[in-house]
Amino acid sequence: MNGKSFLVDLTKCTACRGCQIACKQWKKLPAEQTKQLGTHQNPPDLSFDTIRLVRFREEMVDGKLRWNFFPEQCRHCVYPPCVGYSEVEGSMYTDPDTGAVIYTELTKQEIFEDIHMACPYNIPRASEETGEITKCDMCNDRIAIGLRPACVTACPTGTMNFGNRDEILDLAYERLEEVQKKYPEAELVDPDDTRVIYLTAYPADQYYEYLMADASPATNKGLTRKQLLARLRRPAASMRG
Repeated sequence: MNGKSFLVDLTKCTACRGCQIACKQWKKLPAEQTKQLGTHQNPPDLSFDTIRLVRFREEMVDGKLRWNFFPEQCRHCVYPPCVGYSEVEGSMYTDPDTGAVIYTELTKQEIFEDIHMACPYNIPRASEETGEITKCDMCNDRIAIGLRPACVTACPTGTMNFGNRDEILDLAYERLEEVQKKYPEAELVDPDDTRVIYLTAYPADQYYEYLMADASPATNKGLTRKQLLARLRRPAASMRG
C-alpha cells in the first residue's frame, strides 16, 4: 500500500504541545477562550478551531503518579468510514497520492451528526456558525511542496515521525520490538487500518477511550451507505466481536 503515514511514538512524548501550536500556526486557527479545569490539558477537547490536541491522562499506579500523553489527530483511515458515509459529492475524499482524508467546504451540506457518528475515533468537529466540518488534513498542502506536516517539523523529541507508508510501518515494528523490552504491554494501535499509527507503552485504554477503535475501519470497505449505517448504529460491544 502506497501513500504516507505517521508513527506517533507515545513513549517519547513529553506533552510540550509543540505539535498543537504548530498546527494552529500553520492553519491560522484562532486561540480559544478557556479556563483551568483541573488538568494541564487545554483546551478541554477538539473543536472547529483546535484540530490537534495533546490529551493528558494522570493516574496513580502502585503509589506513583503516571502521566500518559496522547497527541490526538485524525487517523486518516485506509478505508475512511466518514467518506463512505458522505452524501454530498465532493465534500470529502481520499487523496490518491498521500492517502490523506480531505474535507472541503462542501461538508457544510452534510449532516454533522451522521459524519461524527461514522468516525470510530470521535474526530470530526463542526463550525457553529457555518456548519462546515473539519479535522486534520495531514498538512497535504505542505506535503505537495516537499515539506513535512507542521506537527512533525515542530516535534523536538522524535515522537512524531512521517514518511512513505512502507518505511513508517518498518520503523513502527522496529520501535515496538525495542520498546517492549522496557514496556511489555506496548502495542501499535490499528496499524493496518490507519495512516496515523500510535505506539503506546501501556494498553490504549489507559490513554484515552477513543485512542483505539471499537471496530476496524477496514471492515467498511465496499459497504453501501445503508449497510454502513446499519453497522455503525450497532452497540460498540457487538462491533468488537
